[in-house]
Formats: sequence, C-alpha cells, structure tokens
Amino acid sequence: MSSSSQASQRINALLDENSFVEIGALVTARSTDFNLKQEETPSDGVVTGYGVIDGNLVYVYSQDASVLGGSIGEMHAKKIVRLYELAIKTGSPVIGLIDSAGLRLQEGADALNAFGEIYLKQVEASGVVPQITAIFGACGGGLALVPSITDFTFMEESKASLFVNSPNVLEGNYKEKLDTSSAKWQSSETGNVDVVADEASVYAQIRELVSMLPSNNEDSDYFEDCTDDLNRACENLDGATADPAVIAGQISDNGVFFETKRNYAKEMVTGFIRLNGATVGLVGNRTAIFDENGKEAEKFDDKLTAHACEKAAEFIEFCDAFDIPVLTLTNATGFGSTKCDEKHVAKAAGKLVYALANATVPKVNLITGKAFGSAYVIMNSKAIGADVTISWPDAQIGTMDASLAAKILCDGKDAETVSKTATEYANLQNNVRSAAARGYVDEIVEPADTRKYVVGAFEMLFTKRDERPAKKHGTV
Repeated sequence: MSSSSQASQRINALLDENSFVEIGALVTARSTDFNLKQEETPSDGVVTGYGVIDGNLVYVYSQDASVLGGSIGEMHAKKIVRLYELAIKTGSPVIGLIDSAGLRLQEGADALNAFGEIYLKQVEASGVVPQITAIFGACGGGLALVPSITDFTFMEESKASLFVNSPNVLEGNYKEKLDTSSAKWQSSETGNVDVVADEASVYAQIRELVSMLPSNNEDSDYFEDCTDDLNRACENLDGATADPAVIAGQISDNGVFFETKRNYAKEMVTGFIRLNGATVGLVGNRTAIFDENGKEAEKFDDKLTAHACEKAAEFIEFCDAFDIPVLTLTNATGFGSTKCDEKHVAKAAGKLVYALANATVPKVNLITGKAFGSAYVIMNSKAIGADVTISWPDAQIGTMDASLAAKILCDGKDAETVSKTATEYANLQNNVRSAAARGYVDEIVEPADTRKYVVGAFEMLFTKRDERPAKKHGTV
C-alpha cells in the first residue's frame, strides 16, 4: 500500500505523529470472478492498523476509494474483523474512516457473509470498547448500519453521504429536491450523526472525544489532573437556565464541553464535561439557544419530545456501559404535543425512564427551572434512582403550573378566587422548599456555587455500588 494514498493520509492526520503501524498491508482480494484477477487490489481497499491519540492506543481502519471504490469484499472485511478482535482483547477504541461504494458485487455471497462478520464483531465490542465512525465519502446501503451500531458518528460537511436508500429512489424525491444522504439532513433529521464539520475539524474533534472517554468498560484510570479551581464561582449562571450547553461550559473544568448529536432534537442537550478531572455525561432540557450577542437565536418549548427522550436515553446507556457518571439538568413541564410526538413519546419517555433507572453509575440531578408533572419524575428524579438532587432557589417543583392548577381547583369560581388560589398553590406546592421538606431535594444551592456542589456530590458518590436483581437484560 503506498503511504501516499488518501486512506493512509487520513489515518496520519488523525493519529499522533509517526505513531501508525499498519497491519495486513499485503492482503489482496482472492476472488477471480468478473475478471477481478486483472485488477490490482492493494490492501484490498482498506488500510488497517493501530496508533495512539494523546498517547492512548486506538485501532483504525480507513477505506481506500481508489481501490475498487473502497468496496467491501471478503478480505477487506476480514481485515476489519481482525482489528476488532485485537481491540476487544486489548481493550482499546476502534475508529473507522468510511469512504466506500458499499458491497463488492463481484464477490457475491462471500462479500455478504463478510459484511455480516463485521456487524457481529461490532455487536461483540459494543459496551466493551468505544466505537467511532467518521464518514468522508459514500456510506450507503448495508454499510449505513456500521455507524448506527457504533457509539459516535462524524460526517465531513460537503463530500460525505450517508443513506440506506439513495435519495433518488425515494418516491417523489430526487437529490436536488431533498438530499436525504447529506450531512445536514442526517444530523438534524435522523439523529444518526453527532458532529458535522470540515475534514481537519473532524480529526481534531475525534481526538478531543477520545481523550475524554475510557479505553474500555473496565478502564478506571482515565482521569486527568484538574488545573481548575474546584470551588470556582460561576457568576450569572441562572441567566443560562434556558441553555444547559452554556451551563455545561461554565461548570466544567477549564470550560471543556463535548456536545453529542448537536443538530438533532436540540431541545435536549447531551455531551461530556470534566469535573475534577473525571468525565461526566451531561443531559439537560433546553428552551433556547443564544447567539454570540446573547440574543435568542432559537426557541423551544419546555417539553419532553419523543426525539429528545430517545437522544437522552441512548446517551445515558452509553455512559452507564462505560461507567461514566451522569448529571441531569431539569427544566421541563410536560410532553411534546404534536401528532408525531403523540405517536412516539410514550415509548420514548419509557426508554428514558428505563435508561436512567437502570443505570448504576453515580447520578446527580440539578433542578434549574421548572420541574412539573411526569416530566419532572422522568428527568432523573429521586423516585427513579437519582443519588443526589440539587436545586437552585428559584426552581419550581410541582404537579403543574400554579395558574393552571388554580383553574382546575376553582372551576366555576370568580377570577379573584382563582388568582388567590394560584398564589397559595405556588407558595405551597411549587416552592422548591416544600419538596426539600419532604426529602425530594437534598440541597438548595445558589447558582454561582453550582460547580462546587456538583463536584462534591460526584466525589462523595465515587465508590458507589448498586446491586440489581439477577437477569439477562431488560426488554424496554
């Protein structure tokens, strides 16, 4: 394999300098059907090997579109399978750089079987080592399942395409009308993609993500020394209640926040922060995104939508599998109420309840705004297993908004009575102190002190053990 190939260049751009060691460079295709023998197939269209990112071992495969379009044949797949076997044995992440025409038609059933063997290894590795996919060219048909089984997916913003069916074969559609294979559509509409960026930025952000993740599900030694003040005050943090991404950047060590599924279900924020050098998964309800001038650029209802619940549930399951503690920021008053939500939200919210209740990692809930009704219960409340619940003083916890409750309680009464009842209800029911009096809230802290108390809570929970009934696995 010539070291100047684009596939090799991509690996070298990703890894620490001069750290890549290629495995299986001399492998070539062995099929003789359809005159394939006449064609050179160096490395059978995929460069595989290992190297390091910030000194940490990773395995990488990179498809070479200049060899039979980077198509997946028998030997091509065997190389990827071999890489996975090594990764599982050594407990190190796998990063796949995709640029492929898909299945190698000339190899027929051999290619199909090989494809299936890749799926099998991915499933075996799931929850054992982190799996990351970056798409730089085509990733279509059965190959589109590869990123869907991995944990995180990156897409190059202009040349990459991800699809099961090509846009042009969808009834009534064509690429110019709606490019369903584009990075923009796949990241905002399907939730399949975490990050869309130019090629150089994709490498930089994969490196950033890898540095925050454990190498495997038993790696407890991936802490960094914290150079940030653990008691650092975060002034005006309550001004960011609407956007947990802003809060995340404020309370994290040195402002580090890696957001996942950034363009999908933006009403729910998911991503990784660092607290005292340890990685923590953050999940929060978002009602607004602010531009660089602090003006609202996008607004969202304070509701749990089906897409938001699914996004959060998937993220929490990843965190639990790799022993990453979870911090939730609660600010929700109910469920999404569109026709689409009504179809899916009960099931999706059930998945979120399951993910949080099932997770045995340390779980801390910070109530920043309104926590009403079932949405409050679902968002990591004490009832479903939060270890520590912290609240800001102006937060509200209750069955519903006080004015709505008063209208129900005072049905048929005059406006003055309704208004008076609403005030009484707010003071009695929605006051965070009444929840604290019943033990549903452990601490009420000033927003500026949030970092100090959240760090303290996770430090206290560091040795948490949580035994569950014996079973093979749940079914939600």
